[in-house]
Amino acid sequence: MQGLIGRKIGMTRLFDKETGEIVPVSVIETGTNVVHQIKTTEKEGYSAAQLGFGARSEKRVSKPALGHFKKLGTSATRVVKEFKLDPEDTELKSGQRIGVEVFENIKFVDVTGTSKGHGFTGTIKKYNFKRGRMTHGNTNRRERGSSGSNTYPARVFPGLKMAGQDGNEQVTARNLRLVGTDKDAGLLLVRGAIPGPSKGYVFVKKSPGKNTAKKDQ
Repeated sequence: MQGLIGRKIGMTRLFDKETGEIVPVSVIETGTNVVHQIKTTEKEGYSAAQLGFGARSEKRVSKPALGHFKKLGTSATRVVKEFKLDPEDTELKSGQRIGVEVFENIKFVDVTGTSKGHGFTGTIKKYNFKRGRMTHGNTNRRERGSSGSNTYPARVFPGLKMAGQDGNEQVTARNLRLVGTDKDAGLLLVRGAIPGPSKGYVFVKKSPGKNTAKKDQ
């Protein structure tokens, strides 16, 4: 399995036993993900597992999704996500539950989540633009300034940095070191910050191109 669905609990710190260094870590609760469906190259054209996380009342699930869960014989979940399968994942079945053992001997992970939204934001806060001079007679203090052009090309170029929605978008933090796991509590400890607020849902994947760590390292 290439990844799991989890929920960001918050941040804490650990102490390196050898160097005494303080290591800031994000705590991700994965618990146990339920396997809803196994997709194969013969039937769907690709190999993947559809996972679910977080129990949800059937009253709050749409009829198509509820029918999908009942057809597979699994319970309704809040979040559903597909992950690619590893070559050794040949015995996974619908209804099976998996946890942090997926990341055994893994050193680096990618974490995807929805960043915190800051609403409609000006260019100074959003892009660190410089403000106008605060002297007598100047009327342009925190405004962006002109965005137009001359007779040619007589238009505003796409992608111009302007005021607008800030945050509330999908963000992926790549190559974060996996400091440790707690199998009993279903927790992952990842060095550094990850996207999203506390209690926000995230997707944790094995970093592609990164070698797995040996048990004695």
